[in-house]
Amino acid sequence: MALLPLLLSFLFGVLHTASAQCPDYDAFSKERHEPFSAGKYQLSYQRPTAACRKFNSSDVEGTIQDMKKVVKDPDLYRLFENAFPNTLDTTVTWKGYAADDSAEELTFVTTGDIVAMWLRDSANQMRSYKALLKADDSPDSLASLFRGVINLQARYILRNPYCNAFQAPTESGLPPQDNGYADTDKVTPPYNTSFVFECKYELDSISAFLQLSYDYYSKTKDADFFGKFQWINAVQTILNVTQGLLIGTYADDGSVNESPYTFQRDSTSATETLTNSGAGNPVKGGTGLVRSAFRPSDDSTIYQLFIPANMQFSSYLGKCAKIMEAHDGDLARRMSDFASSVRKGIEAHGKVQHPVLGKIYAYEVDGFGSSNLMDDANVPSLLSAPILDYLDASDETYQNTRKFVLSTWNPYYMHGPVLNGTGGPHVGPGKAWPMSIITSLLTSDDDGEIVAGLQMLVSSTDGLGLIHESVDTFNASEWTREWFSWANGLFGEMLLDLRDRKPHLLATSFQ
Repeated sequence: MALLPLLLSFLFGVLHTASAQCPDYDAFSKERHEPFSAGKYQLSYQRPTAACRKFNSSDVEGTIQDMKKVVKDPDLYRLFENAFPNTLDTTVTWKGYAADDSAEELTFVTTGDIVAMWLRDSANQMRSYKALLKADDSPDSLASLFRGVINLQARYILRNPYCNAFQAPTESGLPPQDNGYADTDKVTPPYNTSFVFECKYELDSISAFLQLSYDYYSKTKDADFFGKFQWINAVQTILNVTQGLLIGTYADDGSVNESPYTFQRDSTSATETLTNSGAGNPVKGGTGLVRSAFRPSDDSTIYQLFIPANMQFSSYLGKCAKIMEAHDGDLARRMSDFASSVRKGIEAHGKVQHPVLGKIYAYEVDGFGSSNLMDDANVPSLLSAPILDYLDASDETYQNTRKFVLSTWNPYYMHGPVLNGTGGPHVGPGKAWPMSIITSLLTSDDDGEIVAGLQMLVSSTDGLGLIHESVDTFNASEWTREWFSWANGLFGEMLLDLRDRKPHLLATSFQ
């Protein structure tokens, strides 16, 4: 059996060599390829040839074929056919085993057009396949991919828990990538660029590790896995980091507390750096909320008590306590108590009274009374609270918040003849993110809203048949990021959700 890890690493090496003969997907995804879909949008076929796909799953391929019987519109089906397998086809860049433990699976999943592994993106890219996940010891299984991502994320978090994006593991033989944007970064604690690609502290990044862990456990019930390698130590590290970030800017005697994390970058964009010598705007201690320097868009927070990430953290820290019960009862109780404390902080400090819509959740607060009322497309967002398992979509405050987010009360709600949805400062006004439309459909029970959203998505790919990062609300030919695997996977996840909840809608024609 000891030969199996070596054989698999060799096979991935062979595939890596063969990939040199495959087209660069960054360029490939910008072009149209036959056969086009039979509908009026004539969407391109965007899957690499079988020999050029990074990872094959018979469960995924079977689902793609099964959905052809359910999704009647040829353009909508083509979008699913391209988008759902995109992570497996193009971003499972390396899969192997740890150098110091031949049983420890590792999976390096890139974000798409950037050859680095974001904790948040990779966790959500894996979530796309949660519906198909089942217990399986095979190294060729989806379960193995999940285990590999969990193990590699644990390694990253143990060494640099404040960082958000990482280089390929040394076992892969892949060289570190240069991040020119980070050349001027001044960060405490410091990091090594051969290991870290970018070090923006985002609460949602380490929360994504907990989300991924629970996604795996909820489908496999494999509690033993979490006691085998570094998962428990990674959770302890997350607790130490987040509890250290409960402190406010000022001590009770008025002195300034030392910030556990600071970040400064030379940039012409305010969202790329932090004020006050890298510590960010002041926050009040004692709220029970955990600070976050950056958002899931990688933009800096205005007020560091970022509510969507606290929702995600509270939700999955509490759920992962169930996993920890099998390994360390005291640590499980610590996790559960902390999750409850953060939830109390959200409910006490994260709500505001809107003059028209009533009580809603704020996007960010500072604890002093200031709040930032907006929502961003990137998950975690306020819109995504139900899919973070924080609350039920029927919750009254959530419904008020949802009305706010999907209206012009939200300063980052973009609308026009092409599509309507939230965007954010990452690409600026006028660009709606399809991700936000997908999130709205995952949280909607309204057939009309869902059909309208599907129409916008299928008609706004510029004929390329992939989900882009953002699209100009007045011109579908103006978009950003041709290869954004997270958004593609989220689209696939949403269509599978509709298959289970509202299969009749997938018979709709968009011609």
